[in-house]
Amino acid sequence: MRTFLTALGIAVAVGSTVIFLSLGEGLRQAFSSGLSNIGPDLQVSYGPFDATSLTAVPELPLSFMQELEGDAETYGISKIIPLMLYVRGGFNPSNSFVFQGLPPAENISDVYYDYQILQGRSLNATDSERRVAVVGQQAAERNRLALGDTLRLNPGNSFEIVGLAKSAGGFIDNAILVPLQPLQEAIGIRDRVTFFALELSQPAKAAETAVLLSEAYPELGFQTRSDVLSLIKQGIRISDVVRLGISIIALIVGAIAVANTVLMSVFERTREFGVIRAVGAKPRFLFGLVLSESVLLSLIGAGFGVLIGRLGIIVVNNITNDLIGLDVAALTLRLIFFAAAIAVFMGLVSGLLPAARAARIPIAVAMSRE
Repeated sequence: MRTFLTALGIAVAVGSTVIFLSLGEGLRQAFSSGLSNIGPDLQVSYGPFDATSLTAVPELPLSFMQELEGDAETYGISKIIPLMLYVRGGFNPSNSFVFQGLPPAENISDVYYDYQILQGRSLNATDSERRVAVVGQQAAERNRLALGDTLRLNPGNSFEIVGLAKSAGGFIDNAILVPLQPLQEAIGIRDRVTFFALELSQPAKAAETAVLLSEAYPELGFQTRSDVLSLIKQGIRISDVVRLGISIIALIVGAIAVANTVLMSVFERTREFGVIRAVGAKPRFLFGLVLSESVLLSLIGAGFGVLIGRLGIIVVNNITNDLIGLDVAALTLRLIFFAAAIAVFMGLVSGLLPAARAARIPIAVAMSRE
């Protein structure tokens, strides 16, 4: 029973570690495979781009758009699209919306890859001053929104839903597309936006063009698709470290449980070890025997822990699919090997003291133990 409970404790510790780290694995897969080709050739921000740029108050002056249009031929810029992001928070994720404002006359497929209208219509040039919206598929399903419904941005401003849409990568699925000018008026910011999306005549030279533009416009930040993806991946790596740090606490508790169980086993089998030594076994044999028992116990617990982690991942993905339409957790082969390595390490560290005690027991003392 003691061994079973110890293995169960290890399983819970390893399972929680697998679930925590699987969040990073899932997000990494989603961004690497589904989002790497999404977005404009270059994205322009006011100052360096970081994670807070997506939710901060729009700071990029529209005056820079005229300057970039004047230099369009010099740098091979074929199109400039101003974009504004506004997050309307709620008490829970299902009541939060990301409003994305853009000129309605623009081709939305230039910004969002594989943009498709599922019901109704898209934004068009006649909507430049109208308060209309195209809602992402997941956002509509989550909040039971339909064509003709009214979506309130703030107490004084609402938008009528004229279309339901989706796009590759899920960006549009959880967003609200609205005309730029009405969104600026609704939040009281008329001369600034969040980003410019630049389409280049030679997309293959995006990195080169970004360097040249950065020298010409030091106040602005120019990011290629890979730059944005790298920043997101860096954030995921940082979150991996945080989640691993939290998991280490559970792993330490599991390691202490293993050490306690193996040490008690050694104490209870002292006479047995004395008999083994008396018939010719070397101290290193007992050392290896106890250490292998500790590692085996940890591996068994880790095996069940991976199963627990897999069940937890299914639950997490079911929840996130309902909320944002995306699997954010994934059980990869690398994660399974990592769990096995953790188990071996726990077994070795936890078994060293009990194994050393078993190897040092004098034969006479062991044989005299009742």
